[in-house]
Amino acid sequence: MAPEKSSPVTEIPTEELPTSEDEWRVRLNPEEFRVLREAGTERPFTGEYVDTRTPGTYVCRACGAALFESGTKFDSHCGWPSFDEAIPGVIRYIEDRSLGMVRVEVRCAHCDSHLGHRFDGEGYTPKDARYCINSVSMRLIPAG
Repeated sequence: MAPEKSSPVTEIPTEELPTSEDEWRVRLNPEEFRVLREAGTERPFTGEYVDTRTPGTYVCRACGAALFESGTKFDSHCGWPSFDEAIPGVIRYIEDRSLGMVRVEVRCAHCDSHLGHRFDGEGYTPKDARYCINSVSMRLIPAG
């Protein structure tokens, strides 16, 4: 029997997005809600996409917006999936001064869900950027 292909996730139209955190709580499981809506972080090396090499597109788990192409994913050994480039126009950047440091929080520009953080100047790739993203905030849509 051939493996079942994933059905593509399509972006939820803006007018159909939840308008309150209570509505988001109904749509998301407790861990998804904690990370996506309360800016939580999953434990390092526990997410389903840390070591994934499958070609495809990573989409926002909350709204289905395309975020990252698999070709931009790299192994930074940080414990979370890492990408060096987002699809243009899909990320919103916010200065984050929590935990006694300055970081750049990244959120889905379509539904304003927390994805993770961006770090620059580490030298991992020629683009010199690392999007450190929680697996629970994304879903991989395999190519093909």
